[in-house]
Amino acid sequence: MVQRPKANEFLEFYVPYVNLVPEGSLLEVLKEHMEKTTALFESLSEENARRRYAPEKWSIKEVLGHMTDTERIMSYRLLRIGRGDQTPLAGFDENDYIAESHFDELSNKQLLEDFTAVRKATITLINNMPEQAWEKIGIANNSETTTRALAYIIAGHAIHHLKIINERYL
Repeated sequence: MVQRPKANEFLEFYVPYVNLVPEGSLLEVLKEHMEKTTALFESLSEENARRRYAPEKWSIKEVLGHMTDTERIMSYRLLRIGRGDQTPLAGFDENDYIAESHFDELSNKQLLEDFTAVRKATITLINNMPEQAWEKIGIANNSETTTRALAYIIAGHAIHHLKIINERYL
């Protein structure tokens, strides 16, 4: 089982995300979140999914696309660091990714299929990661992080954005 990371294993920026992850099995948290996300997006019309709570904010579709993009990137980092790769990994600007994504042009079904595929890949990656990999340290976005911190950041980031959707958009 993946242990909760210590505060010195990741940037302070990620503390709110890691703190959102409940105690217990991280894999169960990820599975439960996937089910909640699926249920939410299956209940939304295409029009409602393009809703923004303010003019300059992302649409609900863009939030789901951002969750998927971020999970892909963080899972890639988790894989590289977990396998002992010491190559520094670049950061990314989520606003640049959204600007180039055109998520609002995709259907809810397409976005949800992409999210689900990425989440299932994340779950198998975490499930199959050897025990000794969880404390490995690497560099991502110019900062040291551990494999287990990345696993918790993935979960917490997704929980955060689903909470935002429920609080601000619906």
